[in-house]
Amino acid sequence: MKQAYIEAQKAAMKGEIPVGAVVVSQGRIIARAHNQTEQLNDVTAHAEVLAVTSASAYLGSKYLNDCTLYVTLEPCCMCAGALAWAQLDRLVYAAQDDKRGFMRFGLPMLHPKTKVEYGVMHEECALLMREFFSSKR
Repeated sequence: MKQAYIEAQKAAMKGEIPVGAVVVSQGRIIARAHNQTEQLNDVTAHAEVLAVTSASAYLGSKYLNDCTLYVTLEPCCMCAGALAWAQLDRLVYAAQDDKRGFMRFGLPMLHPKTKVEYGVMHEECALLMREFFSSKR
């Protein structure tokens, strides 16, 4: 999660909503990304989607069934759908997203075999989000 947090900091420095993600396979980071919706002018350029795309390219497979995604914020419904299609083995997220997080709609949004953990580095990641949005107001 520390590496995902570094990615989130990169996003914040670029004026992007500070979300970072890394994909780990067999104990190694195979993909890392941060939000780039502003930079790419693309509403789908969320950290999770970019990390999944990069990991799939690295593995040469559309399935990430032996991978863990670490992300600093609870994925939205769009990202949860992408994770379901990728058949992600494990999702670990830090801060909850009470407004747009997929958990509002329940776990069935993910693949049935995906394991979910949350709260890792919650305080640091939630603080980064609060500071980002308070600076915009």
